[in-house]
Amino acid sequence: MTSATPPLDPARSTGLFDLGFIGAGLTFAESLGDLASALQGGGAGASAVVQAPPGTGKTTLVPPLLANIAADGKRGRGGRPRIVVTQPRRVAVRSAARRLASLDGTRLGDRVGYTVRGERQTGPGTVIEFVTPGILLRRLLADAGLEGIDAVILDEVHERGLETDLLVGMLAEVRQLRGDLTLVAMSATLDAPRFAELIGDAATGNDDGGPAPVVDCPSALFPLDVQWAPAAAPRLDERGVTRAFLDHVADTAAAGHAAALAAGRDIDALVFVPGAWEVSYIAARLRGRSRAEVLELHGQAAPAEQDRAVSGREPGGTARIIVSTALAESSLTVPGVRLVVDSGLSREPRRDSSRGMSGLVTVSCSRASAEQRAGRAARQGPGTVIRCYDQKAFGAAPAHQTPEIAAADLTGAALLLACWGAPGGLGLALPDAPPRAAMDEAVEVLRELGAVTPDGHATELGKLLARVPTDPRLARALLDGAPTVGHRTAAEAVALVSGDQRAPGADLTRLVAALRSGRDPGSRRWAEDVRRMEGIAHQESSGVVPAVTVGAAEAIGFVVALAFPDRVARRVPGDGPERYLLTSGTRAGLPAGSPLSGHEWLGVAEVSRAQGRDAAGTGAVIRSAAPLTADTAEAAARHLLSETVEATFSQGRVSARRERRLGAIVLASTPVRASAAEGRAAVARALASEGLATIGWSTAAEALRRRLALLHRELGGPWPDVSEPALLARLDEWLAPELEALAGGASTGGIDLAGPLSRLLPWPEAARLGELVPESLAVPSGSRIRIDYPDEDDTTGRPVVAVKLQECFGWAETPRLADGRVPVLFHLLSPARRPLAVTDDLASFWSGPYAQVRAEMRGRYPKHPWPEDPWTAPATARTKPRN
Repeated sequence: MTSATPPLDPARSTGLFDLGFIGAGLTFAESLGDLASALQGGGAGASAVVQAPPGTGKTTLVPPLLANIAADGKRGRGGRPRIVVTQPRRVAVRSAARRLASLDGTRLGDRVGYTVRGERQTGPGTVIEFVTPGILLRRLLADAGLEGIDAVILDEVHERGLETDLLVGMLAEVRQLRGDLTLVAMSATLDAPRFAELIGDAATGNDDGGPAPVVDCPSALFPLDVQWAPAAAPRLDERGVTRAFLDHVADTAAAGHAAALAAGRDIDALVFVPGAWEVSYIAARLRGRSRAEVLELHGQAAPAEQDRAVSGREPGGTARIIVSTALAESSLTVPGVRLVVDSGLSREPRRDSSRGMSGLVTVSCSRASAEQRAGRAARQGPGTVIRCYDQKAFGAAPAHQTPEIAAADLTGAALLLACWGAPGGLGLALPDAPPRAAMDEAVEVLRELGAVTPDGHATELGKLLARVPTDPRLARALLDGAPTVGHRTAAEAVALVSGDQRAPGADLTRLVAALRSGRDPGSRRWAEDVRRMEGIAHQESSGVVPAVTVGAAEAIGFVVALAFPDRVARRVPGDGPERYLLTSGTRAGLPAGSPLSGHEWLGVAEVSRAQGRDAAGTGAVIRSAAPLTADTAEAAARHLLSETVEATFSQGRVSARRERRLGAIVLASTPVRASAAEGRAAVARALASEGLATIGWSTAAEALRRRLALLHRELGGPWPDVSEPALLARLDEWLAPELEALAGGASTGGIDLAGPLSRLLPWPEAARLGELVPESLAVPSGSRIRIDYPDEDDTTGRPVVAVKLQECFGWAETPRLADGRVPVLFHLLSPARRPLAVTDDLASFWSGPYAQVRAEMRGRYPKHPWPEDPWTAPATARTKPRN
């Protein structure tokens, strides 16, 4: 499709934004014409994919280009264009908006503004607004058509954040409703054809449409020197990142930066580590070893500190070392950086469905992430990257980061999808479908909250919870907890758990005290979140009089327990003060030295898989929690309270206890007499798990079972199948009276399964049992020898008669059982009852091998007869008579 509007010349400055001035020195300026042609060639509501390496200027140039195109389309119709740009992180949102406003020569908040959680810099004349993906998602729920918005740009889609993935699918549907909405996806490294299909015209239902055009841009990187500096100590152990490795990273950064300065290169350095704690640790060590100014960049830092770290230093200012999480990996350009020191680690979300745990774990970063980090050093000139690991570790790393939708808790995403009208993501063109099991678990949580209907669509409560900018469980806890602990305290608890701060020693009460006092670096942002949450609580909470009184010491724990009742935890008696059992059944330990150690009850906000000392030997570690009392624990998780009689069958008898439980936690247990139904259920469970050995097979019962098994094998019906599965399937036919007796309290000691098993004998065929499979066999000496039948599950075994050789003299024809189908297998024994021969053909034995046996045995056992002619010798069980 073509447009009557002539193509825009990106170099001209007559539009809203002077692209020639803004794009001066930026590599992507050379690709603006291609992007303008691609978008204008598609008419109103076009789409495109921009693939450009970091540092080329796409984030700076594409939004004003779209604004100019939209302004051209509005000529003669009035109205200002509006362009919304998503960035995955708040610091990137502010930085991108500040930079574009500066280049535009306008005040931030006028033509260029931004909105992040708790902070907004926009005005009535704002044309370009940078936002986080979460902000845009909630706007979509409030206004599914995004009326008044001309274009949406999704930046950094290669990071595969969960919210950005959801926006890809939801905005493709918006374009079906609004043919005039322009959609652009941008990334440094991207599976371009895949995203082009997702956002192209075909995705809008236009049968004539195809994938969105892809606009590439050459790399803006200067030469990059890659150095390898692996540490002698391992990077990770059972507790996380080792301090020895962090020391190595800090020392490498200090030495590398000092060497550059000594060589006359006045450069800044950027150090990548996985989390905020590691940032603070390395920064503290660097301040004692380097003359450079050391800055910290992570999500918990105050906005002013973040902005200072990503801004260039003043002319003549001191050289800087910025220690950062992955926050600076791709969505930010830090001016002046020519040296990157990379730990090769990142923190990614993971969920453990078997334990009901989710959280961030430290892993090796992907090779794509490592390349992105390295590229930060070569954006403005030749640079150096020092990787604090070896090439083998680099090669073993995954190619790309795991998409968040494949590894994270999906409860919040499931609620957004339910409100959007696509329960579970059904029918939505997402980059990756959510894992079915994880989505089912998330929807089940929403059902328990009352947030979705049985068919998965959002209820009115669900729509309310979706408007609260936090996890749905925390949103429900805010509304339910406010009447009990007060609106402000409930807001403090929810803001605390929603935030990025790490609780020292897992103790949320200590963290909230530090935040209240302003000592914690995240105090300002937390206070803003508290004010917003408190306003929501005042507006939306029910005001119902609480049924329980909660003291100040348990208030935080109570709200946490309301949000996560499956994580209410009780200390395990006798296992030390650090081990706890959660209502979900998971066992977890506190970090070593935690102030919470010894508290009887905890409301746990986060628990994750771990090993070693921090897990107290449980395999899981509590990352954040607050104290509870027994009463507040029961009040918060009251829907998990139950009182049942637990009957068990062990040591041959049924016993029972009345148990009061909070989920998997036993609150009280007293012995009681089991009812008949409870006893039957206990016996049935024992038989299902341990089989009939629970009752025990007597010698007689086992012998009868083997005889019947042989008949069933050789003759089939009506002889019964007596294998374990078959007998368990027919318990009511042959064992009902005994089971009833056991259920009533009788002991297995009084039960012989031979009698019950005979109830399965078919009549009238049962009358031939002794003939077909006799218990014993008469031999020529007059003795009756027991027949050993094969095990019931042996499909080829033979009945065996073990008898002294002398008792069978003259016996020519081998007996056959089961109507002549199965010959008896003879074990012919010496006088010491050791096997001399095994045969099912007696006649052949006497005529052949016997002579050799006689020659070997007659001298060893002279008191026993060894006749030359076994055919005529009398069979005997005795020795030779004395002379």
